[in-house]
Amino acid sequence: MVKLVDDHLAEDLKILFVGFNPSIRSSECGHHYANPNNRFWKILFEAGLTPRKYEPEEDAKLLESGYGFTNIVERPTKAADEITREEYQKGKEILKQKIVRYRPKVVCFVGKGVYQEYSGRKSAPWGKQMEPVVPGVIDFVAPSSSGLVRMKMAEIVDIYRRLLPEIK
Repeated sequence: MVKLVDDHLAEDLKILFVGFNPSIRSSECGHHYANPNNRFWKILFEAGLTPRKYEPEEDAKLLESGYGFTNIVERPTKAADEITREEYQKGKEILKQKIVRYRPKVVCFVGKGVYQEYSGRKSAPWGKQMEPVVPGVIDFVAPSSSGLVRMKMAEIVDIYRRLLPEIK
């Protein structure tokens, strides 16, 4: 049975990480970025955002560090290309409401496509975006942490490292 993965949200987060949607593995265990091929937790550690490599089962603990988690679409799938246009439209509005409600300092989109679906913009550079969708909240675009991404790990980590000055 497919179950949803709970958001981890709180007011005034340093960073709200936003993914496409949960993987089947995340749905099965109820934790974000749980697929063993996903490098999210390793990236956070290597970028200096966490003091150690956390396990997916510890995702809620990161609220204590000011990090929250959600997705633009809540339905788990094997791949992001299974998400429908309608799901993106609905998810975009719900995500915007969450950002307005919780006011994180930075919203980090884990994947350029997530940001493009949210913002409606055709292109976006890596890192901080010049014009946020929600005024007063920094939009930050980072590569997907999926093992399918072809970028070198060092390049990905360098982009995530750019979050550090934004949350000081």
